[in-house]
Amino acid sequence: MPTVTVRVQFWSYFKELTGCTQTNEELPKGATLGDLIGRLHTRFPKLAALDKSTLVAVGVEYQGRAYLLQDGDEVSLFPPVQGG
Repeated sequence: MPTVTVRVQFWSYFKELTGCTQTNEELPKGATLGDLIGRLHTRFPKLAALDKSTLVAVGVEYQGRAYLLQDGDEVSLFPPVQGG
């Protein structure tokens, strides 16, 4: 079965929650960003609690969960923006 490989980068305190700054994930061709996030929540359960507020970008563009992943995509996960 054909697959796509994407690089996932974790930013800010997501690095502490996952114990790493980045990971590579191999998914079946046709997988969506939502599929990837589901897999990451299984692998890194602490991220699941922040699901509703997690910002997700592919390259430099924020994307929705229906985005179709392409081989070589770079996905970034950010915690909610805090300011004051």
